[in-house]
Amino acid sequence: MVSLVRQIKKNESARDELLESAKCHLGDFEAYASLRSEVKELEKLLSKRDGRKTFDNRQRSHMEGEIDNLRRSMRNHACHSCNDRETHARFAERAERLARESDGLRARVENRTNVIAKTFDRICDVLTHLGYIEGEKPLAQGQILAKIYAESDLLLTETIREGILDSLSAPELLSVVSSMIFQSRSREDYAPKMPHQNVANALAEITRLWAKLEAIENDFDVKTQKEPDFGFAYISYRWAQGNSLTNVLKGSDMSVGDFVRSTKQLMDLLMQIAGASETLRPVCREAIKRLDRGVVSYMVDDL
Repeated sequence: MVSLVRQIKKNESARDELLESAKCHLGDFEAYASLRSEVKELEKLLSKRDGRKTFDNRQRSHMEGEIDNLRRSMRNHACHSCNDRETHARFAERAERLARESDGLRARVENRTNVIAKTFDRICDVLTHLGYIEGEKPLAQGQILAKIYAESDLLLTETIREGILDSLSAPELLSVVSSMIFQSRSREDYAPKMPHQNVANALAEITRLWAKLEAIENDFDVKTQKEPDFGFAYISYRWAQGNSLTNVLKGSDMSVGDFVRSTKQLMDLLMQIAGASETLRPVCREAIKRLDRGVVSYMVDDL
């Protein structure tokens, strides 16, 4: 939307310059150009309707009469006798094209604004239903949600509320949380490796929660939460356990760059969880330390 508004302003600035160049010392050339434009539009419409069975002689005569009247008004306009008329007309036509483009962009902005407003209202309805807000006031759970900035913020906050992460070790926690930030290149059905039964159990609970949230959001006609992706769970767990990068990435199609970027996102999310949950803060900090080593420490600042 920002890009659209910026383009509208750019168009308006260019249009003003073109209209300035189209000014005529004999009169209002913008009004004269409007008459020319109306004639062209009616002539195009007449040409399209010619030959149609539903277009009778009476309708044709009426349109031809309108065109004749507009042409007469053009000939009577002061600017019609200007020696630079066609030069002015080219500037005016370009200005008119920009005006039409801007009108189309404004319609798109208005449509998107309406969509955003409706989506916002529906999200508020979901949060009210789940007990995150009351009117415009955030409740206790809403204050936790406000500290999470991940795409799956609501799913993660519900995971924290239900205590699914409370009994996990640092490697298990980061492995489970990775499902909130990772996006596999391929969404084909696959069975990712599970590093520990505790991780598998927690991810099963998160999947159940996601399905519950999706059903609630469907009821309110909105979708905000991506499906959990387990593709980084095994890799991140093994890295946190001290395995080498070669062993961690063996058998996967993940590049070193993708691994470091995903690990950086995971560390960032763990910092958010630490800020949102006092209970999980110590294990989150330990998890971050386990991740921040080797190639991650060297490359994380460059990505």
